Amino acid sequence: MTTDSPPALLVLHAVRITGFADTPVIAHRYGLDAAETKEALLDAEARGWVEHTAFAGAGGWSLTERGRAENERQLAAELARVGGADEVRDVYREFLPLNARLLRACTDWQLRPTAGDRLAVNDHSDPAWDARILHELADIDRALRLSADRLGSVLTRFRGYDTRFTTALARARAGEGGWVDRTDVDSCHRVWFELHEDLIATLGLDRHAEP
Repeated sequence: MTTDSPPALLVLHAVRITGFADTPVIAHRYGLDAAETKEALLDAEARGWVEHTAFAGAGGWSLTERGRAENERQLAAELARVGGADEVRDVYREFLPLNARLLRACTDWQLRPTAGDRLAVNDHSDPAWDARILHELADIDRALRLSADRLGSVLTRFRGYDTRFTTALARARAGEGGWVDRTDVDSCHRVWFELHEDLIATLGLDRHAEP
């Protein structure tokens, strides 16, 4: 049976996986009450776990090094409590080859090498090239549904990655190409990046030390 995470953990973790976001976005990430989220963020700030910064008219929260360590401590304790470490590790092992495919697909969406320029920008004038990439993303989408089901059976907070990816892919296939790789919308790449960060945070891994 799946387990719900406590709100305070979800608030801190939402800051981790979004990287930098304002209070409404953090609250929305896990469907939390906005006022309770703000209170939790202020409490975390007082503990030195998060900091709020603003620039160019925009502001948001990010984790401090202490906050990152605390987030991983809470996640490890939660995973041990529900006894889901083996399942999450198994999913992560299956995730890695999919991650390589996803990164290649996003690169191919951005670049289309030519005889004279291997870094030529993909201007999306070749339907066959783009169709191949979208087909690859559809294969990844199907695999993600299975992984998301397994993760969601351990912890409720893992749910939703598959539906978000499917939604983004549908928009890309309908002609909104930015939904493959843009960072300012809930694109395939952004959803995948968050899932990756979620997995390595939950397992206490170093993204840069991956094979």
